[in-house]
Amino acid sequence: MADKLLTPPPGRTLIIGVLNVTPDSFSDGGRFLAFDHAVGHAVEMVEHGADIIDVGGESSRPGASRISEQEELDRVAPIVEEIAREVAVPVSIDTTKAAVATECLRKGARIVNDITALTDPAMLEATAKAGAAAVLMHMRGTPVTMQQDTDYEDVVAEIKKFLAIRVAAARKAGVTDLAIDPGIGFGKTFQQNFEIIRRLGEFASLSAPILIGPSRKSFLSSLPSRPAPDQRLPGTIAACCAAVLHGAGLVRVHDVRECRRAIEVIDAVRSS
Repeated sequence: MADKLLTPPPGRTLIIGVLNVTPDSFSDGGRFLAFDHAVGHAVEMVEHGADIIDVGGESSRPGASRISEQEELDRVAPIVEEIAREVAVPVSIDTTKAAVATECLRKGARIVNDITALTDPAMLEATAKAGAAAVLMHMRGTPVTMQQDTDYEDVVAEIKKFLAIRVAAARKAGVTDLAIDPGIGFGKTFQQNFEIIRRLGEFASLSAPILIGPSRKSFLSSLPSRPAPDQRLPGTIAACCAAVLHGAGLVRVHDVRECRRAIEVIDAVRSS
């Protein structure tokens, strides 16, 4: 696993396609619970331009409750194994549980996307032992509590301090292929999310690719048009394009084809 899976090639933004195999995710819960639907959607996203497929079996929407390790494994492990056989791009497992990560890495996943930034020593050890890449995300508390703690003196500075600590810990453990994610929507107010995108360039000093995940999130509904989740594609595209212009190298999205076409323009502008 020597390839730098999370380092974008020059002039090209990496697109991560979201595959939620959950009944309760905020925008597409239940759509891809069936095995064939999930695998088919992964293949379709790759055809539409996804560079990575990110499989998640536990919702992390605000207020979401945790599920058991076994239930999560039952949801994601067979799908990860099949997708890893079916597509030519890397598969990522979106989980906070070391046992889930370990099994999915054994079945062909190559990236761990952890919303708790490998703070669990067992997760850090499992990721390093497998030689996997990792996405380290900032979140306060848990999905149940995160929106109750959004008071920052300087939201970007505090996120950056946390991520610097986690990057150092990951690298010390041997996880060197990594990206950082400031955690749009995870313990932030609507306005703080926009501020994070505007100030993304400040994370460059951490010397890690920056991933941003604004897709269909509720901060987009704070705008005057008040779009519902199924009407947030234009806002998602705009947020992704703004993020790339401010330093993001990876974007995590549900609507791969539309976002790829928009970001191709941004990449062309940046490379011109």
